Amino acid sequence: MGLSLRLVPPPIRLNDLPSPRWDHVFRLSDDTGLLEHARNAIARREHGYCVDDVSRGLLVASREPRPGPDLVRLAERYLAFLTHAQGADGGFRNRLSYDRRWLDEPSLGDWWGRAMWGLGTAAARGPSAWIRREAANAFRQGVACRSAWPRAMAFAGLGAAEVLRADPHDRAAADLLGDAATAIGTPGPDPEWIWPEPELTYANPALPEVIISAGDLLGDEGLLTDGLRMLTWLCRMQENDGHLSTVPVGGWRPGVPRHRYDQQPIEAAATADACATAAAVTGDDGWDAPLFQAIAWFFGDNDTGTVMSDSETGGCYDGLKANGPNVNQGAESTLALVSTLQHARTLASRSATRPSGGLA
Repeated sequence: MGLSLRLVPPPIRLNDLPSPRWDHVFRLSDDTGLLEHARNAIARREHGYCVDDVSRGLLVASREPRPGPDLVRLAERYLAFLTHAQGADGGFRNRLSYDRRWLDEPSLGDWWGRAMWGLGTAAARGPSAWIRREAANAFRQGVACRSAWPRAMAFAGLGAAEVLRADPHDRAAADLLGDAATAIGTPGPDPEWIWPEPELTYANPALPEVIISAGDLLGDEGLLTDGLRMLTWLCRMQENDGHLSTVPVGGWRPGVPRHRYDQQPIEAAATADACATAAAVTGDDGWDAPLFQAIAWFFGDNDTGTVMSDSETGGCYDGLKANGPNVNQGAESTLALVSTLQHARTLASRSATRPSGGLA
């Protein structure tokens, strides 16, 4: 139904895309942290804060190569939030109400993994020396933990990979990365469904990304091959008529017709992350095409031809539905846009150095 209504967007050129904008991230941030939800572009204070999104904020801010003073202060605030959320055993609380009351106890759900990912990235790439030191302290406090949930382990493993890229001799980070790859598993023999799980749910690209990282950083060619095979299969599954069509809320499973909606911006951003990692590890510019599809998804090259970014606010719409976007602009979606535009900037720079001009 939705596909028959697809609008054909104008051609998207890499060099015409905007630079990453932080306007809406600042709009959703206060002196405590990053507010989770918005109605349109107005922060909904009643929903408070969550470690999931603050971790994403720290991660994306730490990836910015030349952050201004305001963004450095934002990274400091996010880091302080995470260290306050961490328990003595290394786990994390997730939800803080607007009146600064924690609503849960430290544990090892997805938010632990995302916190470790954000902390590992800040430890390796944070915008100041003291941020890197304090993020490393918090990372070390949680690095001995292990979650029963494969995606939590995958997120934590990606943080461990960042630490290992900065310090290849960090044994604790190497152990966490290896355990994350083990928790995810390996591709199966059925070429129609090689995924190591019975269905595709959420944050799927993070699974092959962490296996690719483990294969590369731990010197395991078999793991690297497995991760690349998984990501190739997933990109093929998510391609529809030449554009990215991400696994939506509700997931996909073998033998069941694939529905297309509600697609989430975080899934397109995760696809961009994984393809960028695959390109960096292998040096194969064949990964630029699915990376560009993930970027173009935000600018109308998707199942309904809908531009998902708001050029006025700098925010991103929360979901792609059959009849267009969910126009609320929450933290998760906006950070997904900023993160993907960081990859677009890197890809444009890399493409410009090629004789043919690449995708630019």
